Amino acid sequence: MKKNNSNLISLNAVFIVCLIIANVVTAKVIDTGLFIGSTPILIPGAALTYALTFLCTDVIGEIWGKKEANKAVWRGFAAQFLALFLICLTSMLPAHDEAMQTAYERLLGQTPIFVIGSLVAYLCSQKWDVWIFHKIRNRFFADPRRRWIWNNASTLTSQIIDTAIYITIAFGIGLGWLWQEGGVALTLGMIAGQYLLKAALALLDTPIFYLLTNKTKRECITSQNG
Repeated sequence: MKKNNSNLISLNAVFIVCLIIANVVTAKVIDTGLFIGSTPILIPGAALTYALTFLCTDVIGEIWGKKEANKAVWRGFAAQFLALFLICLTSMLPAHDEAMQTAYERLLGQTPIFVIGSLVAYLCSQKWDVWIFHKIRNRFFADPRRRWIWNNASTLTSQIIDTAIYITIAFGIGLGWLWQEGGVALTLGMIAGQYLLKAALALLDTPIFYLLTNKTKRECITSQNG
C-alpha cells in the first residue's frame, strides 16, 4: 500500500465504519454451540467487525507512524459519540408508525450502554495497541520481516483489554448479567468466547497486514542497503 493521503483516508473510513457498525450489531448474541464446562460460549455480534479495527490501526501505524495511528483512534472516538447522539436524537423524534418506533427502539434502544462500554474499552485497548505496537516495532525494526511480532503481540494483548472491559460493562452491568443467577459464569464465558475468536482473527489477518505493508518493507530494506 502506497503512503499517500488517499490510502490514509480510506483506512480511516473503514476504521470508523467498523466501529459504528460494531455498536449497532453487538446486541445480537451469537451462540457458538461450544461450552466451557456447563457454561455456553457466547459471542456478541460485533466481534468480527470490531476485530478489523485493530488491523486498520496497525497498518496506519506501520506505514504512517504512531502519530497518525493515534489520530485515527481519536477520530473513531469522536465518530462514536456523534453516532450515539444521532441515534438518540432520532429515537426522541415523533414517530408516524408506532410499530416502526418499537422496532427501532428494540434494535437501537440498547445502543447507549453498548457505546459507553465500547468507548471505555476502545480507548483503553486502542491506546495500548498503538503504544505496544511501536514499542516492540522500535526494538525489531532493523528486520522488517519480523512485522508479525509487533502486529500479533499488540493485537492479541489489546484484545484481552478490550474484551474484558466491554463485556463486563455492556453485558455484565448494562444487561444485568452479573446480578442474575449464573450470570457471572455467562459473562466470563462470553469474554472467553469473544477473545478466542478475536485471537484467531488476529492471527489470520497477519498475511493481510504483510500484504498491505509490503511496500513499506521493501523501502526499509532498500534504505538499509543504500
